[in-house]
Amino acid sequence: MNQYLQRQTTLRSQLSASGYDAMVVFGYENIRYLCGFSGHAATLLISAEQCLLITDYRYAERAQAEAEYAEVILRQRDHESLGQCLSRLSGELKALAFDAAHIDVGQWQEISGELSGRTVTPTRGLVEQLRQVKTAEEIDRIRQAAQIADKALADTLSLVKAGVSERDLALELDYRMQKLGSEGVSFDTILLFGARSALPHGSPSTQKLKHGDLILIDFGAVVDGYRSDMTRTYVYGTPCNRQRAMFDTVQTAQQAALAHASSGVDCQVLNTAAHAVLQNSEFARYVGEGLGHGLGLFLHEQPFIKPGVDYRLEAGNVITIEPGIYIPQFGGVRLEEDIVITASGYELLTHAPQDFEL
Repeated sequence: MNQYLQRQTTLRSQLSASGYDAMVVFGYENIRYLCGFSGHAATLLISAEQCLLITDYRYAERAQAEAEYAEVILRQRDHESLGQCLSRLSGELKALAFDAAHIDVGQWQEISGELSGRTVTPTRGLVEQLRQVKTAEEIDRIRQAAQIADKALADTLSLVKAGVSERDLALELDYRMQKLGSEGVSFDTILLFGARSALPHGSPSTQKLKHGDLILIDFGAVVDGYRSDMTRTYVYGTPCNRQRAMFDTVQTAQQAALAHASSGVDCQVLNTAAHAVLQNSEFARYVGEGLGHGLGLFLHEQPFIKPGVDYRLEAGNVITIEPGIYIPQFGGVRLEEDIVITASGYELLTHAPQDFEL
């Protein structure tokens, strides 16, 4: 069975088991997962009998080409609101679910007001749960994205020199990824020098590189909508003892988690292994929360590798392992790998060397 038909069939079974007649899907990544359409200005209505992709004239040709396993409905926006369109298309369907994480309250109030006579229920994670285990095709796209990122980083590191700014180096990295085939960037590239490397999600600035600075680079490429996510930390020159100890601790923590990565293993086993190393180090008070996350059409998706998450890894999960230490006014070290879980362990998707000294 075609992958999109299989996904729709599985979602229909879940909807039926939960007592829903249909689901209104707003998240663009979820829509792409269910029918293949990669554009915006779209809503999906999926029931036991139909999969309807609602868009407008701007995406007509693209929708017809990509959404082979959905019926394309072109809404005339000046004459019919989305709520009116959904009301018309849902017909006798009475119990509707919608993915609440992908629409704001104001928009939903406008839509739901035109769905009179129906029960509409917010849901979270129905489609995202289906996406936890990746197909071989999905894994290959993430693998390609990771390969692009590996090559772009290697090319960009040749430009590292005293006086270069965070912003200029980040722009060079982004440019190289796109020249190598990436569809834009997986997320806004994080590239920070010196004490600014202690900002886990800081934005590149005009700060210039100096000898002895830490350099934290967190970035990713995109292939057919699927994302990679890798972090490397370097020091420009010879590291001081504290910098070296930070790097060695983070690297040891990452390896401790990877040693347990395999199908059937609880996420908490990985989290506990990494944090045992971090909490027993001199840097315990500076440790970042969580260890990693799922990766795919979303940058951060299920499963999450953090305290409180009850999930046993399955073959086909693509996750990141990214322990970090962040010392304010001094600097941070994070190392992040993308891996795919297998029956007997894991496959590493990111291959840029974890060198420390540049």
